[in-house]
Amino acid sequence: MAGCGGRRRPGGQGQQCGKTVDVKKSKSCKADVPIELRKEVESHYKLSMPEDFYHFWKFCEELDPEKPADSLSASVGLRLVGPYDILAGKHKMKKSSASLNFNLHWRFYYDPPEFQTIIIGDNRTQFHMGYFRLFLMKKLKEVTDRKKTSLLKDLDHRLTAAASGLGFALEQRTARMAQRDRKVVAKTFHSAGMVVPVDKNDVGYRELPETDANLRRICRAVAEAPDDEERLRAFAPLQEMTTFVQFANDECDYGMGLELGVDLFCYGSHYFHKVAGQLLPLAYNLLKRNLFAEIIEDHLANRNRENIDQLTA
Repeated sequence: MAGCGGRRRPGGQGQQCGKTVDVKKSKSCKADVPIELRKEVESHYKLSMPEDFYHFWKFCEELDPEKPADSLSASVGLRLVGPYDILAGKHKMKKSSASLNFNLHWRFYYDPPEFQTIIIGDNRTQFHMGYFRLFLMKKLKEVTDRKKTSLLKDLDHRLTAAASGLGFALEQRTARMAQRDRKVVAKTFHSAGMVVPVDKNDVGYRELPETDANLRRICRAVAEAPDDEERLRAFAPLQEMTTFVQFANDECDYGMGLELGVDLFCYGSHYFHKVAGQLLPLAYNLLKRNLFAEIIEDHLANRNRENIDQLTA
């Protein structure tokens, strides 16, 4: 129900990012979650959570009042994490909770700053997401056991009824999502698309001088170079593009640096961390998305594939 996308650890370089799930504003009252707890979530994550986030927590509380975060484990193998850990009070169980970095809590290797994990699945594949409905529909198609199918259908019915009663849209693609897609200026390597302000004179974004396919080939040449000398030569096109980004920034076309930085980040090789660390914080700050600048700086400084649960690290 919550408005994020699903993600799975890729088998190779680059990662597909799940699209944002649109949520229709509910006209009903707010979920029965104390204001103090809401403020605690927002103080740690520095963003307000959508109301459906809290309604989903209440839904899971109905499934399992004792352990809402684990209420989906038996049926579909999912567990609520991230901001839900605060609702569950798990952060208070860690002695050094004051030093926790929530920018990194359940932040997976390929997660861009805009993505916030709230649900995890299989540990081996590191499947994680910020919505539930689409996963449930996929799961229903895969299951052949009658008892498990009945359990999933019951869960689907309860979820659908709860969402419908609250006025939340569960369609895979809503009108608001289509409207957002029309504003996308570049798909980027994670495929979710990138939106930046562009005025009537097209100031705000200019295209990279390379196609996505060519940029991937350039990245591959750098990452797979047999030695440092060859790698330095392979870096030349990227160095030229960073120069173009500087010119673009001078002319307020901030989207160019964001696109290149996101692509290098999504490719995943540590050889691009330094360049991405130069491009992305600057781009986010120029676009007045300062929180994302902070998140990407923390992530690149501590980027790894394991130990992503800050409460157990």
